[in-house]
Amino acid sequence: MNRYLQGAAVAAILVGVAGAASAADWFPYPVESWDPPFDMASPRTSVEYVPLNKASKPWELCVSFPHMKDAYWLGVDYGVSEEAKRLGVKMQLVEAGGYTELQKQVSQIEDCVAAGADAVIIGAISFDGLNNLVSEIRKKDIPVIDVINGMSSPELSAKSLVSFGEMGAKAGQFLAEAHPAGSDTVKVGWFPGPAGAGWVEAGNTGFMAAVDGSAAEVVETKYGDTGKEAQSKLVEDTLEAHPDLDYIVGTAVTAEAAVPILRDRGLTDQVKVLSYYFTPGVDQGIRRGQILAAPTDSTVIQGRIAVDQAVRILEGKDYMKHVGPALYVVSQDTIKDFDPSSTLAPDGFKPVFRVE
Repeated sequence: MNRYLQGAAVAAILVGVAGAASAADWFPYPVESWDPPFDMASPRTSVEYVPLNKASKPWELCVSFPHMKDAYWLGVDYGVSEEAKRLGVKMQLVEAGGYTELQKQVSQIEDCVAAGADAVIIGAISFDGLNNLVSEIRKKDIPVIDVINGMSSPELSAKSLVSFGEMGAKAGQFLAEAHPAGSDTVKVGWFPGPAGAGWVEAGNTGFMAAVDGSAAEVVETKYGDTGKEAQSKLVEDTLEAHPDLDYIVGTAVTAEAAVPILRDRGLTDQVKVLSYYFTPGVDQGIRRGQILAAPTDSTVIQGRIAVDQAVRILEGKDYMKHVGPALYVVSQDTIKDFDPSSTLAPDGFKPVFRVE
């Protein structure tokens, strides 16, 4: 398998099976397992993930997210809370409020552990910034699961995540295939997300590698928090600096923010929009023809697997140390076959911070 890209046949199959994520029968689910673990360059195998039926006791899980400001993390919350309920364990979720709040995330996790957490699941604000905390928690013999964003600590117990390098690469490949070398140059504004976050650095590397040598020219790279206000300002600034821009590519929040901005400026036909991950707003944008495409990392499934990993470790059962759902791109051509229940919280879902 190519390090960044998967075949169209696999993608078609996955679009069809995405519906398997619904309700309590979300499994078995197609995933990839890395071995040796914790290295995205390691060989991987495709397997079907099947979780435990029930936990042996109501373990207390602490879950920490960077924020709950967008629907991406709402999807992860849906995954962890529903799997905690299905397995019969308790869960306390804390959120730091944004990617600038590393110390708050550390403090929240410390408090959570002090309150008696049996295991900790972390969606990390920083790739390296929580390593000392992970080490301290592991000294207490408490498992730590790395979900979604990625951390560099070798002391982690398990990872439930995908390669954001591949997510960025899939968006870049979509662009490169539309504008191959030798065709007319198109100008691209690229918005990878908050600087310093592991997923952002990986996404940037993957995207830039995928467009290298194509007719897509990245004329501006703008980092920033994934709040709608922050991304809207970055989009506005880039459009002012590059009135001949052809593409806005970036986070789901960037894509969602760009749609009304382009409409208000009368640029909808001139500037096309791509996201490198999936949210309800991106789903809606693709269905309405406002966003071209986005890869999905099956966010809900990543949350579910992290909870199952934690329980398996606590109960001394076999577990996959480094696993993530297989990636595929959802475009205007394939959206009709896509069941978003693997990736998005249901309509009307409210954030769940506590499961008893």
